[in-house]
Amino acid sequence: MTAMPTPSTQAPSDGDYLRLDQQICFSLNAASRAFGGVYRVILKDLGLTYPQYLVMLVLWEHGELPVKKVGEHLRLDSGTLSPLLKRLETAGLVRRERSAVDERSVH
Repeated sequence: MTAMPTPSTQAPSDGDYLRLDQQICFSLNAASRAFGGVYRVILKDLGLTYPQYLVMLVLWEHGELPVKKVGEHLRLDSGTLSPLLKRLETAGLVRRERSAVDERSVH
């Protein structure tokens, strides 16, 4: 005698692999959004968004850095990072300066 497969032990059919609940990217996205929601509540009193908080963490850990290096740490391109830094600068939390050695570089 053998037990009938239950939904939790039954192997998925070929079509099941395309179901949303079978996609790891969906699970990771849902987890990321859940963490973001938790941080949103915590950071609200500080006046920071989660992405701004991540920028601040990099700067607290590494000190003064060129914008390019901040982007590398966070895996963000300058088009995404620049508006974050602008808002942080407007809030008085960071200061951006052009490098005296290389004017293309912003610290």
